[in-house]
Amino acid sequence: MNPTQRSLSGSTQSPRSQSSQPFLSVSVTDPVKLGNGVQAYISYRVITQTNFPEYQGPEKIVIRRYSDFVWLRDRLFEKYKGIFIPPLPEKSAVEKFRFSAEFIEMRRQALDIFVNRIASHHELQQSEDLRTFLQADEETMERLRSQETGIFKKKPADLMQIFKDVQSKVSDVVLGKEKPVEESTPEYEKMKHYIFELENHVAEAQKHAYRLVKRHRELGQSLSDFGKAVKLLGDCEGNALGKAFSELGAKSETLSMKLQKEAYHLLMNFEEPLKDYVRAVQSIKATIAERANAFRRQCELAETLKLKEINLDKLMLTRSDKVGEAQLEYNEAKSEQAAKTFETIVRLMNEEIVRFQEQKTRDLGIAFHEFAKGQARLANGIAEAWRSLLPKLEACSSS
Repeated sequence: MNPTQRSLSGSTQSPRSQSSQPFLSVSVTDPVKLGNGVQAYISYRVITQTNFPEYQGPEKIVIRRYSDFVWLRDRLFEKYKGIFIPPLPEKSAVEKFRFSAEFIEMRRQALDIFVNRIASHHELQQSEDLRTFLQADEETMERLRSQETGIFKKKPADLMQIFKDVQSKVSDVVLGKEKPVEESTPEYEKMKHYIFELENHVAEAQKHAYRLVKRHRELGQSLSDFGKAVKLLGDCEGNALGKAFSELGAKSETLSMKLQKEAYHLLMNFEEPLKDYVRAVQSIKATIAERANAFRRQCELAETLKLKEINLDKLMLTRSDKVGEAQLEYNEAKSEQAAKTFETIVRLMNEEIVRFQEQKTRDLGIAFHEFAKGQARLANGIAEAWRSLLPKLEACSSS
């Protein structure tokens, strides 16, 4: 996909055209395999261009590996509750695919999109961790990675269990009444329903996009095999029919290459964007789980405050000498940030869902346009190739 068209990567304006405006542009380039065996990994050049005063200069080039991107994602998830942190591409566990040229390019593109989404987000772009990621030397990053722990260090199965636990968590008593500690406002339920439905539909579309890529490749291979066979048949004939067969074989091999090229275009510009949005929805679900946790903590705090207030009233009635201690405990509980944290998450998520929907409309619009354009280009190429053979084949059939 043409980078100037792609909104997936955030801002696409050239830094030179923004000299009078704040800008932050990042490129993930030049993947290189380092090491051998199980210790092997891919490194990337991350090039940052900016006029932000907090940065060391207008351009910085650092070397990063996949685990550095994971570190950045984890740090942002822990610090920016309520904001939809962009997703990372999954890590391939299959050795033969992990270092294939196609997989490496897909990951490079996905990492470029990931970091540019952060760089173009009005709050995330101010992150100190982003500045560290874009500027620190490799030794510093290695030290920071070794210190990191977070929710994303867990296995996917553990994450899913966390989400299920949050959703099913029930408190026996809240403010003296039995009811589940789960937010159930109409707006929240509507958002959750939308996200879960979106995940199902995008995942289904991505599954069929994968099949389209596979079909293009299989048809391309079949045409290649067919072309070789027909050319051999033409060699046996040695006359006008043989020449026509040879040209038919050559056209088949040419079309095979067109199909393989279009399959790659379809993979990178259609299936991968759909897969990226499957990952994006899963990232949003992690934020929903954090909101559910914050709501539960808010309810627990309200319950604690109620109990401490009752206890304080009893001590004051009995003129107990423990009134001062109880008053202090009550004040400390009242000053906790649980309620403010939940309110902040709700506010941010309301803003984020609007931003997400606008970005999704742009990105998927581009992806489906690329799909339709590629299919039209392929269909025209195939029709033109076969049409050019018709006169010669007709001449052979009528002679």
